[in-house]
Amino acid sequence: MKARDLLDLMLLGAIWGASFLFMRLSSPEFGPLTLAFLRVAGAALLLLPILAWRHGLQSWRGKGSALLAAGFLNSALPFALYAYAALHLPTALSSILNATVPMWGAVVAWVWLGQRPGPWRVLGLALGFAGVSWLVLAKSGASLEGETRTLAVLACALATLNYAIGAVATKRWLGDVPPVAVAAGSQLGASLCLLPFGLWAWPSATPSPSAWLSLLALSLLCTGVAYLFYFRLMHRIGPTQAVTVTFLIPVFAVIWGAVFLHEALTLSMLGGGLLVLAGTALALGLWPRR
Repeated sequence: MKARDLLDLMLLGAIWGASFLFMRLSSPEFGPLTLAFLRVAGAALLLLPILAWRHGLQSWRGKGSALLAAGFLNSALPFALYAYAALHLPTALSSILNATVPMWGAVVAWVWLGQRPGPWRVLGLALGFAGVSWLVLAKSGASLEGETRTLAVLACALATLNYAIGAVATKRWLGDVPPVAVAAGSQLGASLCLLPFGLWAWPSATPSPSAWLSLLALSLLCTGVAYLFYFRLMHRIGPTQAVTVTFLIPVFAVIWGAVFLHEALTLSMLGGGLLVLAGTALALGLWPRR
């Protein structure tokens, strides 16, 4: 991997790691549904002019339903679920659970595409699910009732499953569409999906300026700009190496949570997180090397 690609990968990990911090800061004031709607709407407003400038709007022709479905699977539902989890879970725990996306991707490819994993990848899936179970059962440093904590963890797990389904669906339905057009179209589709729910759940009290700033950073930087970075990496180094950003996100999320929210990494989170990351590495085929 070239130095420029490695730098982009590190920067993307830092940006996506910060998204959990910004959700934690803004979700209590906006609410999960409104926050998710404003997040994708802002990203769409950023990406659409870029797509128009590149004369890529015509690539949407005949792809309306696919873009709407991709927006729902890749953004609308998972963003709302993660915004709900941000009300109850530390940023480090949410980001560790996000690392299961490639693991779910292996399961979806197995079920949907018939790509049967080898024995090492099966072991990785087992370790990953064991790590998630550990995080569900452990207290994870959060002073919550067991039921609330379990629902929040399950919300993250469902969100990552949707990411995996959305990735396979996008590849099958929109494989011939330029990446920037997919990013802009999916964010527009997600905005349409969330519009009635975001308006219905609009907060009665006006959010604070700091919550609005967190929302802007979450929408423009952690969604719009991050998608541009990610698709550029996918084009240059391929999907297998680009997805290794999954391992960097929890590291940066722990750092941002510790610096700005004074969150601690507990032994329960560390143990479950190591199992999740080890399982993800095996499920991706990154280890062991032949």
